[in-house]
Amino acid sequence: MRARHWFLPDTPDVLGQLRRQFALTIEGMDAFAAWAGGDAAAGDVVRDCEHRADAARHALRAMLRDAFVTPLEPEDLFALSTGVDRIINAAKDLVRESEVMAFPPDRPLVDMAALLAAAVRDLDLALARLASRAGGADAAADAAIKGDRRLERVYRAAMAELVAVDDARDVMARRELYRRGARIGEAVVDVAERIQYAIVKQS
Repeated sequence: MRARHWFLPDTPDVLGQLRRQFALTIEGMDAFAAWAGGDAAAGDVVRDCEHRADAARHALRAMLRDAFVTPLEPEDLFALSTGVDRIINAAKDLVRESEVMAFPPDRPLVDMAALLAAAVRDLDLALARLASRAGGADAAADAAIKGDRRLERVYRAAMAELVAVDDARDVMARRELYRRGARIGEAVVDVAERIQYAIVKQS
């Protein structure tokens, strides 16, 4: 009797690809923090990382279409990829807006950028712990959310200081950049909460 051979489809490393997208986002957010701190050339690094992270996102989506089984649910992988893409896209847009308005980052933006860069590292740690089921993913996701809360305090204080500014152009530019920074924080929270949702589904 002839033996039957069953061939299963290849299992692409979707989690590894998502981690690569996260790594590029970390690189981009570190550059974003450097740009806010006065390194104008780092703005080009932010743009480059955004392009490479976008390519990684597209590659992940192609893998998801071909994957037979995945270490996390496909909808979670898709949502996390989309969410972290929003973060680096928004950072790139903030840099571009600052350049267009010819308004360099100030102290509040320096603080906001540093908090965002740290929060993205917390997200990556949460993802790594979620994937390995080693525990601690929820705590790392919480750390990212707490980073956004600190960012909100910086944002509110910066906006309050604008009341004393007489130059309308200065006020408009600062308000726009501060709001963009705050929206990046919201994107961080979305990713953190998606990780926490995936944790609940694993339990």
